[in-house]
Amino acid sequence: MTHSIIRELVKRGHEVTFITPVSLAHENLGQNYTEVLFDQYAIWPVVKELTNTNSVLEMTDVNRLTFLRMVYLIGTQSTDFAFEQPAIQAFINAKDKVGKYDLLLAEQFRNEGALIMGHLYKIPIITVSTFGHAHYLSGLFGSISPWSYVPHLNVPYTDRMTLWERIENVVMCATEEMVRKYSHYPQQDAILKKHFSKLLDRVPSIRELERNVSAILMNGFMPLTSPRPLAYNMILVGGIHIQKPKALPDSLKNFLDGATYGAIYFSLGSQVRSAELPPEKLKIFLDVFGSLKQRVLWKFENESLNNLPTNVMVQRWMPQADILAHPNVKMFLSHGGPNGFQEALQYGVPVLGMPVYGDQYPTINKGKQEGLALVMDYRKFTEKELRSNIFELLTNPKFRNNMKQASKVFRDRPLNAMDTAMYWIDYVIEHRGAPHLISVGAGLTWYQFYLLDIVGLALAVILLSILLLIFICRRRSKTTATSPKRKIKKN
Repeated sequence: MTHSIIRELVKRGHEVTFITPVSLAHENLGQNYTEVLFDQYAIWPVVKELTNTNSVLEMTDVNRLTFLRMVYLIGTQSTDFAFEQPAIQAFINAKDKVGKYDLLLAEQFRNEGALIMGHLYKIPIITVSTFGHAHYLSGLFGSISPWSYVPHLNVPYTDRMTLWERIENVVMCATEEMVRKYSHYPQQDAILKKHFSKLLDRVPSIRELERNVSAILMNGFMPLTSPRPLAYNMILVGGIHIQKPKALPDSLKNFLDGATYGAIYFSLGSQVRSAELPPEKLKIFLDVFGSLKQRVLWKFENESLNNLPTNVMVQRWMPQADILAHPNVKMFLSHGGPNGFQEALQYGVPVLGMPVYGDQYPTINKGKQEGLALVMDYRKFTEKELRSNIFELLTNPKFRNNMKQASKVFRDRPLNAMDTAMYWIDYVIEHRGAPHLISVGAGLTWYQFYLLDIVGLALAVILLSILLLIFICRRRSKTTATSPKRKIKKN
């Protein structure tokens, strides 16, 4: 997603300096592009130690609170790691910072310390959320995200939750609020003081830096992102990474062109490795695929897969979006990652999902709710279940028709995703941060934001009124009890 934005900014004539651990130099983007490369933070050793897992596939069994702790630990450690890199130190200590850049574009992933670069260079900030919407983002931009029907990013629910699912959703949302306030923000503030106390007379807090964020580009859109309250400057740009289909390599094109009965594309993304599936599950896939009339393209990390059926082709890497755009592709077997599902939506391809962790669960479950997908547990599925699901998706016109309608919803926008992002980037630059976009709610304390001060005042008034009433009643009762009794004469 970020690389797509960088490419488009350069293409439109912006001068871009990209500070990154993942190089784009091989793309020869031109004179407007400057790359500052630094070492990549090693995420997986931290993940394995904290979660006691040996592969990404084992992340399915990680407790949700442990997973939440993990992403915040990664955010904190990667922020500290980045500030220690010589390439970034050079930017921090550079002279004549003011006037050199017009905008800071920063990823939004629990690495809020990066926002200080906007403070140092005196420029507005736009952040990019590659994981889409999260509850805490609403608070940052002065909006409220109802816990009653907006699921937390790490729970496998849709906007239609049962009582017990809503209870779990409330627990997750409340826990993250507390983690951010009492753990994450103090840790990020400590990192800033560690690296900037000698450079600045006063180091701003993370909360102060967040108030200078003009807008956020979020990786989501209908129908996968359900309706919810958003501030003006929370911009949905799901599908921004999808480009016009390119010509496929001859080997893939010929394979798909010759798929008389259609084709299935199978990929578990860039982090989940098909090669790490248990041998008994690989055998099920091979047995089922080999019995199909359809051809199967499988992104598989070991191209020397044994007993490969003649109708199956495996490669270490495949141009996923271009494959899904081919008219003979009838089904996408996926882990349910948002980017991949968006590509399936773009081209109207039904999905058989095998989610593993994180946002894959709510994404694929939302697809199931909308009649676009079926879901299967990669740990427990049987040959019968796999065969049945594939048959259902290939032969039941409901899924194809639902996908075509959903594809229209996904693509029907005033501007496409990339043009929308470019518009708001140019808008923020043109209006020097566009402070009129920023809600006053972003600067309120948490108890003001949720009206708890007013609720507390109202309760105090009610309680005082009740106590006063009780006092008056007791006073009258006591007065009545002590008054002398009058004697009445009867004739």
